[in-house]
Amino acid sequence: MARFEIAVFSEDATIPIGHRCMGVLKQKSVKVVDPLQVHGCVLLGGARPVVFAAVDWCEIRNEAYDRWREVLADAAGTNRERVFVFSLHQHDAPVTDNGAEELLSKVGLSGELFDFEFQEDVLKRVGRSIRESLKSKQPVDRIGFGKAKVKEIASNRRHVTPDGRVTFSRGSRSGSSKVYAEAPAGLIDPWVKTISFWQGKQPVVALSSYATHPMSYYGRGGITYDFVGMAREQRRRDDPKVHQIYASGCSGDVTAGKYNNGSQAHRELLANKLYVGMKEAWKATETFPLEKADFRSTKLSLEYRKDDSHSLASMLAVLEDEQQTTEKRILAAMGLSSRRRVQSGYKIDLPVVDFGRGEIVLFPGESFVGYQLMAQEMKPDSFVMSIGYGECWPGYVPTKAAFDDKFNDVWLWVPPGSEARMLEALKKVL
Repeated sequence: MARFEIAVFSEDATIPIGHRCMGVLKQKSVKVVDPLQVHGCVLLGGARPVVFAAVDWCEIRNEAYDRWREVLADAAGTNRERVFVFSLHQHDAPVTDNGAEELLSKVGLSGELFDFEFQEDVLKRVGRSIRESLKSKQPVDRIGFGKAKVKEIASNRRHVTPDGRVTFSRGSRSGSSKVYAEAPAGLIDPWVKTISFWQGKQPVVALSSYATHPMSYYGRGGITYDFVGMAREQRRRDDPKVHQIYASGCSGDVTAGKYNNGSQAHRELLANKLYVGMKEAWKATETFPLEKADFRSTKLSLEYRKDDSHSLASMLAVLEDEQQTTEKRILAAMGLSSRRRVQSGYKIDLPVVDFGRGEIVLFPGESFVGYQLMAQEMKPDSFVMSIGYGECWPGYVPTKAAFDDKFNDVWLWVPPGSEARMLEALKKVL
């Protein structure tokens, strides 16, 4: 039987004051409410080490995503395909895209999307933290699986009006509207899942995932890891010996909007609800001998949007037009960066680690919750943990049903037909 070891690491990733959040928010950061962090682990004992790194950032895209995986792979002594980097997607946190920064710098907007040197400094420190962690790696011989239903956080964006129109207008802070608060929760995955690694009866690492947008409110200039980070930190305080990692599931179309009015009180309430769910998942955990951690990956080829507003000429015109708002020019640069990426033949890695009784699969961007449910349905007798917000260039990745309902957004860079490509890739790895 393979002998497994695990190394844990954490590093600060708090953006500077004056940094833009969510890529396009007008209000830049003015204070630190919570420090943004990177929490992760390196699992050794398979063919090559596997890295999990959860980042309290909004999104990491295109060449920035490559850079993150390459630095972490080098530090852990593995290849980048085995590096699971995922953002938690808090909105009072940065979006990074090296290709977009390159384009913006050519039109006098360097640093408007993100601070390139700051990202490099974070990467240097995370790489160093991983190298240091490997000096104190610990043996693990058991794996745990636990889940619990989270009460009154997640609700789907999809909303049907009284006259039968389908909208996706229930956002993160919609709970102050009686219409949105009283509408059904819609399609969600109610389970928070926790996979843990143990040495005998001593837990070492707990990786938890739940499918919801992680914001209570945002855009006021306060850097924060929001309610999901608050729940994570409370679990850490419960038992500091257990390294807590939190991941957002596939939640492009899932928010706290039914139950959240955007107040400070609701931020604390949401944090407590998630904390209770995580604690219940921990109580429900069953452990088994850790006998395998097989890695599989396939290439996922998502197309780029084909409409006129996303043509090369249209986006270049916006980027180069000084009369346009900075935020619109940033969006154009991000679109151009992704378009160039796709046209170069780039394919997204869709990786899975298979533990026998359960799997961890990493999805791109803001994949809709339907994909997470499909993944579990593919292996009904297994414990499938789906993590969202890996390579984030696609933005939203709607299901066919959502496209049929005319879902559209400025943060959408993939066309209809994406579901078939996603399912084809999923079937190969699951």
